[in-house]
Order: sequence, then structure tokens, then C-alpha cells
Amino acid sequence: MRPGNIFKEKSIAVLIDPDKTRGEPLDRILRIASDEKVDFILAGGSLTFTGIDSLIDYVRERCAIPVILFPGNLLQLSHKADYILLLSLISGRNPELLIGNHVLAAPFLKDIRQKLIPAGYILINCGARTSVEYMSQTEAIPADKTDIAVATALAGEMLGFKVIYLEGGSGADHPVPGTIIRAVRENVSIPVIVGGGMRKADEIESAFNAGADLVVIGNGCEDNPMLLSEACSVRNMLRKNTKPDQAIL
Repeated sequence: MRPGNIFKEKSIAVLIDPDKTRGEPLDRILRIASDEKVDFILAGGSLTFTGIDSLIDYVRERCAIPVILFPGNLLQLSHKADYILLLSLISGRNPELLIGNHVLAAPFLKDIRQKLIPAGYILINCGARTSVEYMSQTEAIPADKTDIAVATALAGEMLGFKVIYLEGGSGADHPVPGTIIRAVRENVSIPVIVGGGMRKADEIESAFNAGADLVVIGNGCEDNPMLLSEACSVRNMLRKNTKPDQAIL
């Protein structure tokens, strides 16, 4: 399946950072993910320098869930993932994260272009300063500046990105506000991914109801692996109540 076709339904992904999740905690997450039919596993993190290939191999040995590479830096690139989010941090003004790193990565990625999902990555301020902000040396869009978030998402779509990723950041105090998700969903025609700060089932349901096509769970799952089960229950309920012609194409 080509990348452009993978976000047709409300979907759940779990973000696995090899620096944080290993051993039995990782095995437990993968067992739950497999049992609950989680849609995707995102592999990567802001501080990870090694272990991406071995993580992908480890996941593949234990489940059949598609793996999407979520690279936090150039050292996290891998040919082994099923898909690769080619992230451009369009909410910031760091040229290396807008185009610089992509130029360096292009020769490595040129033979696996069919796996690439160009993504407009937008940081939203959701409380405490996050690792993503610190490592990227950029500021997040304030949570009350919905107009800026919408204009940024629109620019990303016009530039040709295939998805918009609204990110609260690892360790965010609270999720991306529903007002921002809804406004972005109403103004772009491409899929909207939402991650960061979701620790309860009702927060996941709120993100979906506001317009998220894919919800990514990270720290919340590390702290409470059963959150995956709750998230998939929400997804299943919403899929059941969604008519076929309402699916995102």
C-alpha cells in the first residue's frame, strides 16, 4: 500500500522510543498493540542516536503491525521501516529542520521514495517546554493562536505535504486543544495526525471528534500500557459510527 492511502480510517499509533522503552515494558506494549490491532507503530525519538534498525527488527519479530519511522535526527534514518515520515518543522524557523537535514538525507532515501510520507510538523505549546522544542531550537505556536496554526497548516498543504502533524511534544502538560485540531481539519484536505499529552481515553476521543485522523500515544502508553486498549476501544466505536463516505481519502 502506498503512503497516500494508509490514513483512510480513524487510526491509533503507539510511539516507541528505543531510549525509553525496552525489555518487558516494550514486550507488554507490543502484546497489547497486537491483541488490540493497533494500526501503526512509530519508531523514533528526540534523543535517539542508535538502535532504530534493531528496534524495527525486534518489533517485526513480535507483531505484524506496520512500522512508521519517526526520525528525530539524521542518525535515525533506516530502510527497514514500512513507511517514513519525512518531517519538516514548519512551525519553526530553523532552516536545518525545514530543508537542511532533508538535503543531507535525500541521497540515502532516494531509492525508497515509495515509503516516504512528507509531513508538515507543527508544534503547539501545551504547557511545559518539551524536548522537541529544546532540541529543535524553535518555539511552539501558542495554544490560543488558532489562526497561526491554521495558516501554517494551509501553507504546508499548499507546499505539497501529504499530512499535517499537530504535536504537543513528549511530556506535554495537556493535549493539543480541540479548537486547533478542529480548525486545521476544517481548512485542509489532507490527513491530520495529533500527538502529545494524551493520557486518558476521553482525551483521545476528543482529539478524534475534533478531526484527528491518526492519534499517536507516547508517554501516556509508557506510563499506562492499558491506555492502548482504551484508545483502540474509542477508535473501534468511532469507526462503527462513521459512514463509509465520511472516511478521509
